[in-house]
Amino acid sequence: MKEYQTITEISGPLVFAEVDEPVGYDEVVEIETPNGDTRRGQVLESSEGVVAIQVFEGTGGIDRNSSVRFLGETMKMPVTEDLLGRVLDGSGNPIDGGPEIVPDDRIDIVGKAINPYAREYPEEFIQTGVSAIDGMNTLVRGQKLPIFSGSGLPHNELALQIARQATVPEEEESGDDDDDEGSEFAVIFGAMGITQEEANEFMQDFERTGALERSVVFMNLADDPAVERTVTPRMALTTAEYLAFEKDYHVLVILTDMTNYCEALREIGAAREEVPGRRGYPGYMYTDLAQLYERAGRIEGREGSVTQIPILTMPGDDDTHPIPDLTGYITEGQIYVDRDLNSQGVQPPVNVLPSLSRLMDDGIGEGLTREDHADVSDQMYAAYAEGEDLRDLVNIVGREALSERDNKFLDFADRFEEEFVQQGYDTDRSIDDTIELGWDLLSMLPKEALNRIDEDLIAEHYREDEGETVEATAD
Repeated sequence: MKEYQTITEISGPLVFAEVDEPVGYDEVVEIETPNGDTRRGQVLESSEGVVAIQVFEGTGGIDRNSSVRFLGETMKMPVTEDLLGRVLDGSGNPIDGGPEIVPDDRIDIVGKAINPYAREYPEEFIQTGVSAIDGMNTLVRGQKLPIFSGSGLPHNELALQIARQATVPEEEESGDDDDDEGSEFAVIFGAMGITQEEANEFMQDFERTGALERSVVFMNLADDPAVERTVTPRMALTTAEYLAFEKDYHVLVILTDMTNYCEALREIGAAREEVPGRRGYPGYMYTDLAQLYERAGRIEGREGSVTQIPILTMPGDDDTHPIPDLTGYITEGQIYVDRDLNSQGVQPPVNVLPSLSRLMDDGIGEGLTREDHADVSDQMYAAYAEGEDLRDLVNIVGREALSERDNKFLDFADRFEEEFVQQGYDTDRSIDDTIELGWDLLSMLPKEALNRIDEDLIAEHYREDEGETVEATAD
């Protein structure tokens, strides 16, 4: 192992050093400062005679007299099933006061791309206990379904609720697919650039609810080096892949906040004096995000799965911003957290109309959940959209000018938000509870308005007394 004292430049989180031998891309580096401190880094760029090193613990205290050692290997994550219940920093070091990790293996954090031919199509339902997701934008195992939010909105509360409640329903586990029998459920929670206050809230909730027992938490705080944020999601996903494909867990990975991750990419790009892309972000940000998101999935012949819920805050609530825009291209849908619903006190404030789960139709239906799930969801979408349009019309002509039918759709939109979307952050609804609630609301409408549901299902589930109750209340 050669040691160099050839640092030529320090720029932000980067250190540039001269070398006289080839150095591998992503190779791990140790930098020893004159006062004896050791910093870890990674080769970001390697050209003839010069390397650029990104330093994870910050470049403070590093000068031209510091020593640089190249370790000849890429960064690896020590993995073991005993990681469940542990809290680690953004670089994978324990910060919970527990014992040192004794790994079963050390795996490269870059990961191996899943061969498309070996991918198994995602179509098994994951129950989050949140009606706006389970009923209207169903999550399936192996999917990547981001949450689009904004500054100051309760996306963290929604993330914690999903982390607590997410499960594979018993009927799924004991179904006809023998490969799924005995598979356990685990949550990997990767936080990037969050404040100490947010970190405390996360940990208090995990400990209070007991969710920590089946979770691995990675914490990168706002005052930690930005470069570490580029490592944190890779550490989390490497752990998830080990648990899923080596230990047969169904793993849900929650990553928050991807906006902070992309800001770190922009900071590193500026330090490298790269030509910026849209709004100053690197031109390769699409590729970088795809390398993370595409690590979700299932592999044929393996029992486990990796499902992702990345969370991002849209700057200025602008979904055309490069971060949500590129994320939307890569992932299979999105869940929108709405500012207007949040101001009305709806918890969680999920706006189902712009939300989408592209794999929903494959994760619901006979043999998986309730056979009427798809019809109920389609009909509620249509009814709620019509009610939203009528709200705009009421602002112009007044409610008295509307027909009796239109007024029922207005009432439906109100009750849909107040009873279906609104459930609080501590309520865990099964998929059957969600669909039954959907039938209660749809029974407010005339039978002839239910044009997206099979007539046999209407005859079986329509509540005749529900419409009478609504009319009596209106009177």
